[in-house]
Amino acid sequence: MKLNPKLLIGLGLLLIFGYFLQDLVFGSDQYAAGVKKARTEKNDAFRRGNTSPLLTAQRATFDSLRYFAPDKAYRFIAKWEPLAAHDTVLIQLTDGKAEKYLRWGRASFTLDNQPQQLTCLLKADGKDTTLFVPFTDKTNGFDSYGGGRYLDAPKPSPDDKEITLDFNAAYNPYCAYNSDYACPVPPADNRLRVAIKAGEKSFHE
Repeated sequence: MKLNPKLLIGLGLLLIFGYFLQDLVFGSDQYAAGVKKARTEKNDAFRRGNTSPLLTAQRATFDSLRYFAPDKAYRFIAKWEPLAAHDTVLIQLTDGKAEKYLRWGRASFTLDNQPQQLTCLLKADGKDTTLFVPFTDKTNGFDSYGGGRYLDAPKPSPDDKEITLDFNAAYNPYCAYNSDYACPVPPADNRLRVAIKAGEKSFHE
Protein backbone atom coordinates (compact mmCIF):
# COMPACT_ATOMS: atom_id res chain seq x y z
CA MET A 1 0.00 0.00 0.00
CA LYS A 2 1.40 3.38 -1.00
CA LEU A 3 1.30 6.20 1.49
CA ASN A 4 0.40 9.67 0.36
CA PRO A 5 3.60 11.79 0.37
CA LYS A 6 1.64 14.71 1.79
CA LEU A 7 0.51 12.49 4.66
CA LEU A 8 4.12 11.51 5.37
CA ILE A 9 5.18 15.14 5.38
CA GLY A 10 2.28 16.02 7.66
CA LEU A 11 3.18 13.20 10.07
CA GLY A 12 6.81 14.32 10.06
CA LEU A 13 5.88 17.91 10.85
CA LEU A 14 3.54 16.72 13.60
CA LEU A 15 6.36 14.65 15.12
CA ILE A 16 8.77 17.59 15.00
CA PHE A 17 6.15 19.85 16.57
CA GLY A 18 5.55 17.25 19.27
CA TYR A 19 9.23 17.14 20.19
CA PHE A 20 9.37 20.95 20.19
CA LEU A 21 6.29 21.17 22.41
CA GLN A 22 7.69 18.53 24.77
CA ASP A 23 10.94 20.47 25.12
CA LEU A 24 9.03 23.72 25.59
CA VAL A 25 6.76 22.36 28.32
CA PHE A 26 8.81 19.70 30.07
CA GLY A 27 12.14 21.46 29.48
CA SER A 28 10.84 24.63 31.13
CA ASP A 29 9.33 22.61 33.98
CA GLN A 30 12.61 20.80 34.59
CA TYR A 31 14.51 24.07 34.44
CA ALA A 32 12.15 25.71 36.96
CA ALA A 33 12.44 22.67 39.24
CA GLY A 34 16.23 22.98 39.19
CA VAL A 35 16.06 26.69 40.04
CA LYS A 36 13.66 26.03 42.92
CA LYS A 37 15.87 23.23 44.26
CA ALA A 38 18.90 25.55 44.33
CA ARG A 39 16.85 28.17 46.15
CA THR A 40 15.66 25.67 48.75
CA GLU A 41 19.26 24.64 49.39
CA LYS A 42 20.30 28.29 49.78
CA ASN A 43 17.48 28.92 52.25
CA ASP A 44 18.65 25.94 54.27
CA ALA A 45 22.25 27.23 54.23
CA PHE A 46 21.11 30.66 55.40
CA ARG A 47 19.09 29.07 58.19
CA ARG A 48 21.69 26.58 59.43
CA GLY A 49 25.03 27.16 57.71
CA ASN A 50 28.11 28.40 59.53
CA THR A 51 28.78 30.90 56.75
CA SER A 52 25.28 32.43 56.79
CA PRO A 53 25.34 36.24 56.74
CA LEU A 54 22.27 36.36 58.98
CA LEU A 55 22.61 37.21 62.64
CA THR A 56 21.69 34.55 65.18
CA ALA A 57 18.45 36.36 66.02
CA GLN A 58 17.56 36.57 62.34
CA ARG A 59 18.13 32.85 61.78
CA ALA A 60 15.66 31.98 64.53
CA THR A 61 12.80 33.53 62.56
CA PHE A 62 14.15 33.13 59.00
CA ASP A 63 11.91 31.24 56.60
CA SER A 64 12.93 32.04 53.04
CA LEU A 65 14.59 34.56 50.79
CA ARG A 66 12.32 36.29 48.28
CA TYR A 67 12.61 35.57 44.56
CA PHE A 68 11.07 36.35 41.21
CA ALA A 69 9.40 33.27 39.72
CA PRO A 70 11.80 31.20 37.58
CA ASP A 71 11.69 32.44 33.99
CA LYS A 72 13.80 30.78 31.30
CA ALA A 73 13.49 33.95 29.19
CA TYR A 74 16.10 35.51 31.50
CA ARG A 75 18.67 32.83 30.70
CA PHE A 76 20.76 34.26 27.87
CA ILE A 77 23.35 32.71 25.61
CA ALA A 78 25.25 35.95 25.23
CA LYS A 79 27.90 36.93 22.71
CA TRP A 80 31.30 36.73 24.37
CA GLU A 81 34.06 39.22 23.64
CA PRO A 82 37.28 38.39 25.52
CA LEU A 83 39.55 41.30 26.29
CA ALA A 84 43.07 40.94 24.96
CA ALA A 85 44.54 42.85 27.89
CA HIS A 86 43.09 41.91 31.28
CA ASP A 87 43.62 45.32 32.82
CA THR A 88 43.33 45.64 36.59
CA VAL A 89 40.50 47.78 37.95
CA LEU A 90 39.66 48.85 41.47
CA ILE A 91 36.07 48.03 42.37
CA GLN A 92 34.65 50.22 45.12
CA LEU A 93 33.38 48.50 48.28
CA THR A 94 30.48 49.67 50.41
CA ASP A 95 32.86 50.52 53.27
CA GLY A 96 34.84 52.96 51.12
CA LYS A 97 37.74 50.58 50.41
CA ALA A 98 38.38 48.85 47.08
CA GLU A 99 39.30 45.42 45.70
CA LYS A 100 41.35 44.55 42.64
CA TYR A 101 39.66 42.76 39.75
CA LEU A 102 40.64 41.96 36.17
CA ARG A 103 38.44 42.96 33.25
CA TRP A 104 38.08 39.55 31.60
CA GLY A 105 35.59 40.21 28.82
CA ARG A 106 32.21 41.57 27.75
CA ALA A 107 28.91 39.76 27.33
CA SER A 108 26.31 41.15 24.91
CA PHE A 109 22.64 40.17 24.64
CA THR A 110 19.26 41.65 23.76
CA LEU A 111 16.43 42.35 26.22
CA ASP A 112 13.24 44.33 25.57
CA ASN A 113 14.49 44.82 22.00
CA GLN A 114 17.46 46.75 23.35
CA PRO A 115 21.14 45.74 23.16
CA GLN A 116 22.68 45.09 26.58
CA GLN A 117 26.31 44.70 27.60
CA LEU A 118 27.99 43.66 30.85
CA THR A 119 31.66 43.60 31.79
CA CYS A 120 32.69 40.30 33.37
CA LEU A 121 35.38 40.43 36.04
CA LEU A 122 37.79 37.99 37.61
CA LYS A 123 39.22 38.59 41.07
CA ALA A 124 42.87 39.59 40.76
CA ASP A 125 44.07 37.18 43.47
CA GLY A 126 43.47 34.26 41.08
CA LYS A 127 41.43 32.24 43.57
CA ASP A 128 38.11 32.35 41.68
CA THR A 129 37.32 29.95 38.84
CA THR A 130 34.12 31.75 37.78
CA LEU A 131 33.56 35.24 36.44
CA PHE A 132 31.95 37.87 38.63
CA VAL A 133 29.23 40.06 37.09
CA PRO A 134 27.94 42.79 39.46
CA PHE A 135 25.09 44.78 37.92
CA THR A 136 22.27 47.19 38.58
CA ASP A 137 18.91 47.37 36.81
CA LYS A 138 15.55 49.13 36.98
CA THR A 139 14.22 46.84 39.74
CA ASN A 140 16.79 48.12 42.27
CA GLY A 141 15.20 49.95 45.17
CA PHE A 142 11.79 48.55 44.26
CA ASP A 143 11.57 44.76 43.91
CA SER A 144 15.28 44.11 44.37
CA TYR A 145 18.09 45.34 46.63
CA GLY A 146 18.91 48.99 46.03
CA GLY A 147 22.66 48.48 45.78
CA GLY A 148 22.45 46.05 42.86
CA ARG A 149 22.91 42.32 42.54
CA TYR A 150 25.56 39.82 41.48
CA LEU A 151 25.80 37.05 38.92
CA ASP A 152 28.42 34.33 38.53
CA ALA A 153 29.24 32.88 35.12
CA PRO A 154 31.52 30.06 33.97
CA LYS A 155 34.81 31.32 32.57
CA PRO A 156 34.78 30.70 28.80
CA SER A 157 37.52 28.76 27.07
CA PRO A 158 39.89 30.75 24.81
CA ASP A 159 37.97 29.74 21.65
CA ASP A 160 34.46 30.30 23.03
CA LYS A 161 32.26 32.88 21.32
CA GLU A 162 29.36 32.66 23.77
CA ILE A 163 28.75 32.79 27.50
CA THR A 164 25.69 31.83 29.55
CA LEU A 165 24.15 34.52 31.76
CA ASP A 166 21.32 33.12 33.86
CA PHE A 167 19.68 35.95 35.78
CA ASN A 168 17.44 33.49 37.62
CA ALA A 169 20.60 32.87 39.65
CA ALA A 170 21.18 36.58 40.38
CA TYR A 171 21.79 37.07 44.09
CA ASN A 172 22.14 39.81 46.69
CA PRO A 173 25.46 40.84 48.23
CA TYR A 174 25.90 39.88 51.88
CA CYS A 175 25.60 43.53 52.91
CA ALA A 176 21.93 43.32 51.90
CA TYR A 177 21.40 41.13 54.99
CA ASN A 178 24.04 42.41 57.40
CA SER A 179 25.71 45.83 57.51
CA ASP A 180 28.88 44.31 58.97
CA TYR A 181 29.86 43.13 55.48
CA ALA A 182 31.65 45.20 52.84
CA CYS A 183 30.51 44.39 49.30
CA PRO A 184 31.63 45.33 45.77
CA VAL A 185 29.59 48.11 44.16
CA PRO A 186 28.58 47.42 40.53
CA PRO A 187 30.72 49.59 38.21
CA ALA A 188 29.21 52.26 35.95
CA ASP A 189 29.52 50.14 32.80
CA ASN A 190 27.30 47.45 34.35
CA ARG A 191 24.27 49.64 34.98
CA LEU A 192 21.47 48.19 32.85
CA ARG A 193 18.63 50.47 31.77
CA VAL A 194 16.07 47.67 31.79
CA ALA A 195 14.32 45.71 34.54
CA ILE A 196 15.74 42.25 35.25
CA LYS A 197 12.67 40.57 36.77
CA ALA A 198 14.55 37.43 37.69
CA GLY A 199 16.63 36.13 40.57
CA GLU A 200 16.63 37.28 44.16
CA LYS A 201 14.42 40.11 45.41
CA SER A 202 15.14 42.50 48.27
CA PHE A 203 15.51 40.97 51.74
CA HIS A 204 12.85 41.53 54.38
CA GLU A 205 12.98 40.06 57.84
